[in-house]
Amino acid sequence: MAHARIFQKPKNAMQSGRAGTDRWLLEFEPAEAKRPDPLTGWAGSGDTREQVRLEFPDLAAAKAYAERHGIGATVVPAPERVLKLQAYADNFR
Repeated sequence: MAHARIFQKPKNAMQSGRAGTDRWLLEFEPAEAKRPDPLTGWAGSGDTREQVRLEFPDLAAAKAYAERHGIGATVVPAPERVLKLQAYADNFR
């Protein structure tokens, strides 16, 4: 049985807005450990599900997809948003 985690996409550190952070993602857990390729030395595995990343509009849709396809899923809650209220004048104190 496949196992996956469902989480909300975090805000990129390089962006100031919250565009795209309302979407929910489903990522499969790795089924096997990565190992170095003898020819190139790159790390890889035979698990192709690790490359799959599904996007859903809300948590209910992501859970419904996992149940419908027999995927054991763990929901990772989004961290609380902490607003740092600061005035421009605070830079000169």
